[in-house]
Formats: sequence, C-alpha cells, structure tokens
Amino acid sequence: MRRGWAAVVAAAAVVLTACSGNGGGATSSAPTVNSDPTKVSGTITVLTNRTDQLGKGILDTYAAEFTKIYPNVKVKFEGMKDYEGEVKIRMNTENYGDVLPIPSDLSIAQFPNFFSPLGDASELSKTYQWTDYSTVSGKVYGIANYGTVTGFVYNKKVWADAGITEWPKTPDEFLTDLKAIKAKGQAIPYYTNYHDSWPLKQWTDAIGSPSCDPGAKDAMASTVTPWTSGHDIYTIDSLLYSVVNQKLSEDDPTTTNWDQSKPMMATGRIATMYLGSWAVSQVRDAATEAGANPDDIGYMPFPSTSGKPCTVLQPDYKFAINKHSKNQEAARAWLDWFIDKSGAARNEQGISSVKGTELPSALKPFTEKGVQMIGQTQEKLATVKKIDKGAEINLDAPEYRQKLVDIARGAAPGDQAGYFAELNKKWSESQKTVG
Repeated sequence: MRRGWAAVVAAAAVVLTACSGNGGGATSSAPTVNSDPTKVSGTITVLTNRTDQLGKGILDTYAAEFTKIYPNVKVKFEGMKDYEGEVKIRMNTENYGDVLPIPSDLSIAQFPNFFSPLGDASELSKTYQWTDYSTVSGKVYGIANYGTVTGFVYNKKVWADAGITEWPKTPDEFLTDLKAIKAKGQAIPYYTNYHDSWPLKQWTDAIGSPSCDPGAKDAMASTVTPWTSGHDIYTIDSLLYSVVNQKLSEDDPTTTNWDQSKPMMATGRIATMYLGSWAVSQVRDAATEAGANPDDIGYMPFPSTSGKPCTVLQPDYKFAINKHSKNQEAARAWLDWFIDKSGAARNEQGISSVKGTELPSALKPFTEKGVQMIGQTQEKLATVKKIDKGAEINLDAPEYRQKLVDIARGAAPGDQAGYFAELNKKWSESQKTVG
C-alpha cells in the first residue's frame, strides 16, 4: 500500500528538521484518561495506511465498538495510499492527525519532536513487548499493535496440487517447488508486486532468517562485502534474482497490482508472495469476499541456510499521539483501547504486543514445525544505517531491488555477479567513510 518512494526520500529529508520545537498545544507529559469514560470527549483523526475497502469497514467496526465505551468521542479515519510519503510531508506542519503509525524510517531520536510521551519505559515494558523500539530517555513514544514474522504467504491448495506437501528447507528447494507449480500451469509461482514497489522492501526484513542469526543485520556494520556467499543479504537477493531470472514470476512486473494480488492469490491464480505475516488476514479476507476458502492461505518461513527454520519477529507500525493534538485524552483513550481491547492484533493474525497473548492461528504451524522466532539485535543498527545511507543503496526502500528484478528479467544490462559487485563496492567505500 505504499507508492512513490522518490517522494518518500525527499519528504524524509525535509521532515528530519521540521517541527523540532514545541508548537501551540504541544504536550511534554504523558496524556492520561479519566476513569469515567463519559467524561472523555472530542473528535480525533486516526491516520492509517489501510485504504482498501476491507480495511475501511474493519476500522469503522472498531470505532463503533469504541464509542460504546466512550460515547462522547468521535473517531474519524484518514487513509493514505502512499502512507510513508504523505505523512512525512504532513509532519512539516502540526496537522498530522491525532493518532498515527510512526513512519518506519523516522529517527527514534526525533520521536519527542513529534509525539507525546506515553509513559515510563520501566512501567510500560511490563505490559507491552517492543517498547525499546520507541524509547527515548526512558520515555516510550509509541506502542506497536502487534508484531509480525517474516516469510511467504502462499496458497496451500496450489502448492499441494503441484505435489508439494512440505515447506522447502533450502533456497534451492524453494526454486524447485516454484518450478513444479509452474509446470502445473494453474498459477503464477511467485508474484513480485514490483509496480507498487514497497513489497520488494519487505525482503530486507528477512535478514537473520536464512542464517538463524539475530545479529545478522548488526554484522553488516563490519562486513566489507555483504553481497557475497555466506551472508544473509546475499542469500535473500540471490533467491529473488533466481526466481525472476528463471521465469518463475509474472510475465511483466511493471503491470503488477497490490490490491489485485490479494484476490488473485485467494482464488489460486498466484501461489506465493514474500510479505510479513500481517498479510495473511488480508488475503484470507479476500478469499472470503471471492467465495474461496480462506483456509487455503498459509504462511511459511524463509528457506534456511543454517539447517533449521527460523523467522524474524519484529513489531509492525508503532502507534503514537501527535504532540500538537488538542484532544490528548481522547487520543490516548483510543490508542489504549485499540491495542488492549479491540482484538485487532488477533484479527490481523499478528502477535499482540500485550505480553502473554497466544499466537494467532496462522502461525500455529510455526510452533508445530519447530520454527524458531528470533529478534534482531540493534547494537550496531545506527552504523548500518549510516553505511547504507552513504552507499546510497537504501535497504529499506525498493529501488535497488527493482533494479535487481530488471537485471534478472533482462530489462536492464548486467547480471547478478556484476550487480552484487557494484553493491559491495558502494558498501565498502561508505563503510570506510563511516569508519
């Protein structure tokens, strides 16, 4: 659901220096909520990246349930197709909603410039997972609704019809399975979502999965040539290159459509897509809408190079309150209710940030098959980002993988070895500068 990544980069450059002071109405203390829900009032706007009809309907249902408890609070939603790009532009003003998902590449050090503190990390961490992702000077500025794991959404019936009964254990087995699906001729084995582009960025989230190493991304800080055999980013990008190069993806990636891909997978026209586990519920909803079987949609981990299946567990968007909101109490009431009481995490097949919540049904096979869920260490993440920025590769944007796809399908000159050599050169030169 994200487009216009050139605009995102430009917007990011602007927003990093914007709104750094306390404007009118800004708050520096954690908003609280009156114990009597009838005394909480106001109209709040909640920004969202969900713009599909299913998303709108679900959000309206949540708002209706919320107002049964808080009758004097009106909740409005504002969806953005290119959420990351549009919200960053809005954040150059004070008008960026009352409650919003924090843009994924906004520096954590700048959270206090834009968001209200939600409380002390020492207290909130007792209730919620992943508070360290949004803690500055002991204060938490965002709470994730849920966490997701990394892997492939797939149509189980399509895979079974091709004679595949077990998850592929290695990248080579994964390619062999896609070839079997292609030979069957019923579905596109793999769908890149190249045109909407943001799904290509999702592959970066797999770093750690192939090697089952929580420190794999941190290790890039000291790795001179990460796009060489033995490193996760090499395994990840090699697999994508091979899928496209071996014609196991759609014929023309420039015509892909994210919104259409969900019903296409739901009805067996697409076999596999690499996305976070959050996508399972959306494809299952599409199956229900199309009269197909939602239970046909499953989730599998990235194939391993370590000999054991692993997946990276990380928080999805963290929700925050605009520090300039005139309705701090109502905004906090919605944020707390949505995360704690709405059931949204369960409905989205996410792993709730509320500690002690059981895994969603889509991920129970992970437990049954012994898939290890790992985090990502972040001790050197800032250094990795500096190297990445200096190299002008941008691991967290899709352009470099779009070029990888173009080379793989013959729409751009070169080959995998040449492109990886180019990426390694950029990385190593930037690494020397960062030092």
